Amino acid sequence: MSPSRTPMARTSLSRRLFAAAGAAVLLLGVASCGGGDDKQAAGAMPSELTFSILSAEGQASSGPLWQPLLDDMSKAVGVPVKPFFAGNYNVLIEAMRFNQTQVAWFSAKPALEAVDRAQGEVIARIVDPEGRDSYTSTLVVRKGSGITLDKVLACGKQYDFGIGDAQSTSGTLAPLTFLFNPRGIVPNQCFKTVRSASHQANAFAVATGVVDIATSNSVNTVFMRRENPQLASQIEDIWVSPPIPESGIVIREDLDPALKEKLRSFFLTYGQGQGPEADRQRQVLAGLNYSMFRAADDSYLDPVREMVADQKLSEAKAKNDQAGVAAAERDLAALRAKREVQP
Repeated sequence: MSPSRTPMARTSLSRRLFAAAGAAVLLLGVASCGGGDDKQAAGAMPSELTFSILSAEGQASSGPLWQPLLDDMSKAVGVPVKPFFAGNYNVLIEAMRFNQTQVAWFSAKPALEAVDRAQGEVIARIVDPEGRDSYTSTLVVRKGSGITLDKVLACGKQYDFGIGDAQSTSGTLAPLTFLFNPRGIVPNQCFKTVRSASHQANAFAVATGVVDIATSNSVNTVFMRRENPQLASQIEDIWVSPPIPESGIVIREDLDPALKEKLRSFFLTYGQGQGPEADRQRQVLAGLNYSMFRAADDSYLDPVREMVADQKLSEAKAKNDQAGVAAAERDLAALRAKREVQP
C-alpha cells in the first residue's frame, strides 16, 4: 500500500478496504505504507512516516498542494514523510488503525473515529485565512432551478439527491443533525434517488443536472470559486448549517514521544513569525486555504460527539430501540452538561 504504487493499485485497495473490515485487515496487514510489521515496534523511532489525505480527485490534484508541507515536515522532524491519498475516510481510518499511516488530516467526524478506534491523538486544528476554526455544511442546487428549501423539505420523491461520504461531517452528519432529523425526514424515503459522493462530485452533478440537490460545504465553495469559477457560478446555497469544528491533525498516540513533540511543534509554528521562510510557509498554507494550525486535543470534537449522539438517538427511535434511546439520551445529556460548564 505504498503511496509510490500506481493509482490503479491504490484505487483497488481503497475499494477492498471500504467493502469489508476483514479485507482491510488482510490487505493492510501485508502492505507497507510507512508502518506495519516490517517497521519498528510501536513507540520506537520509525524510518519514515506516512501522512494520509482525503482526495476525491486523487494525487494529481491534491499532491502539488500538500507536497511542500510534507517536504517541510520531513526536514523538521528528521524522518521522511510520504503521502497516502484515498477517496473515502473509511480507508484512511483503517490505514491509521493498522499503523499503515501515522499522521493524518481529517475532518472532525473521521478525526473522532480515529481517536475512538484507530489510536489517534489530536494535536492541532485548522484555522482558515479569515481566522475561523469552523466551517459550515450547505445544501446546493443549480442556480435558476427554482428549487427552494421548502420544496426540498416537502419530500414527495420528486428530486434526485446527492449526499456525502458516510463518515463526512459536513456531507452527511451535519445535514442529518441540523436539517433532516429534527423534521423526521429520512433521505431515502424523501427523495426519488439518493447517491453518495464527494463534495466535488456532488457539486459537479448539481451543476450538470445529474442530481437536483446535494450536500456541500463552505470550504468546497472556496476551492470551486478558485479552481473552477464557471462551475461555481452555476450552483447556489439554499441552506447553511450552524458552525462545525474545522479539520484537525491526528497522529498515532503510540509514536515515539520525541517525534510526537517534533510533529506538534512543526504544525503549531508553521507559517508563524517573520522573514522569508515564514512568508514562504504562509504561501503553502494559502494554497490549502489555511492560515495556521492551532493547538487542540480531542475535546474540540465534542460538538461532533453531540451530533453523533443525536444521530444515534434518531436511529434508535426509528427502530423503537428503547435501550438505544436511553443510551443516546445519556450521552447527549453528559455532553451538553460538559458544554454548559466550559468557559
